Amino acid sequence: MDRLLPSLEGVMPPIPTPFTAEGGVAYDRLTENLERWNEYRLSGYLALGSNGETVYLSSEEKIRILETARRTISKDKALVAGTGCESTLETITLTRRAAEAGADAALVITPHYYSGQMTSEALVAHFFSVADASPIPVLVYNVPKFTHLDLDAPTVSRMAEHPNILGIKDSGGNIEKLGDIARLTGGGFQVLAGSGGSFLSALVVGAAGGIMAMANIAPQQTIDVQDLFRKGQWEAAAELQRQLIPINAAVTARFGIAGLKASLDMLGYYGGPVRSPLLELQPDEKEELRSLLATGGILGSQ
Repeated sequence: MDRLLPSLEGVMPPIPTPFTAEGGVAYDRLTENLERWNEYRLSGYLALGSNGETVYLSSEEKIRILETARRTISKDKALVAGTGCESTLETITLTRRAAEAGADAALVITPHYYSGQMTSEALVAHFFSVADASPIPVLVYNVPKFTHLDLDAPTVSRMAEHPNILGIKDSGGNIEKLGDIARLTGGGFQVLAGSGGSFLSALVVGAAGGIMAMANIAPQQTIDVQDLFRKGQWEAAAELQRQLIPINAAVTARFGIAGLKASLDMLGYYGGPVRSPLLELQPDEKEELRSLLATGGILGSQ
């Protein structure tokens, strides 16, 4: 399928939302973090994703975050905004506001509250309606860990038929399915890996890049994995990927967003607190995390 949509090939971090000790959004700290990330050859940024604690943000906070990010992000880097809501109408409204705030594309999570009724037909209709109304390209967001829905490859292939649906960020970790999506949709539909722990495997089966929490704390290492893959330096790419696996597991599945933010603090970025009801890491957990970052070559390498 021929498409005239922007390329998101490369590595993109799903940036955390920084909060003050009092619980408000620390917009100045967001600017500081982005200025530092801008030094790396990242393809862009995802704001308001799962790692951005988007479910805890008000609509006005979301728009101000996007406006702040757009002012700071290098012009050669894309800004993708998480705009998915439970209803189609609210998703369209937020997507349009995100476009006005300067977003280049919208990441739309699968509606899931009424999971039993979210059939392939319902989900395809939802994404087609959003894509019809959106002034910017749409990315499908499949994250079964949080939604308890897992899009299959044939359903994604149907979504790919819409000319304004750019691709998919799949955080399910099923590499076989990623390859099947790439096979069914052809080269114009961009498959983006959602896990730094399996990034190389995703590239092998046809992913164009990744939107991964690891890219927040190890931007150069994740970029290097893709560079080595492109150059055909398979063993070097595999060795680097193996180093990232335990760190990725720690800052995603085990310690979650609190672990990601604690890692940023250790690396000289601003991580700061999570927003309630999430809890901060305990001191022993922070020490374990620090040890993992050091062993994996992340701490001290930035």
